[in-house]
Amino acid sequence: MALADRPLVPEEWVLRIDAVLSALPRCTQEAAWTGTRWRVGGATVAHVFGGEDQVFRVTFRGEPDEVAAFEHMGEPYFRSGWGGNVIGMVLDEDAGIDWDELAELLTDSYCIQAPAHLADRVARPGG
Repeated sequence: MALADRPLVPEEWVLRIDAVLSALPRCTQEAAWTGTRWRVGGATVAHVFGGEDQVFRVTFRGEPDEVAAFEHMGEPYFRSGWGGNVIGMVLDEDAGIDWDELAELLTDSYCIQAPAHLADRVARPGG
């Protein structure tokens, strides 16, 4: 689903993100107000969408110290204007997308958002 002034996220990108998140316990994909989101229970794990500026972004959750670190790193990362633990990443095919790094960040986001009994079943990157 996309609003008239927002581009549709390339299907290949949605499939790549879904391959990571759908493998996690009870993480489901659904249409969002724009783009696609993944949730565990009622908690959003990630949201990929095209912006009104025609730029693609994915948002996900991070630990408080990670949010500050990513904000200071700058492009392609940003801090969302809402939610204290929301990190964003600009997806730019021309600049290159580090899909392995994104997979790690999405897995971490899942573990932050999921109930402990589900998160405990996931091998976290680097852990």
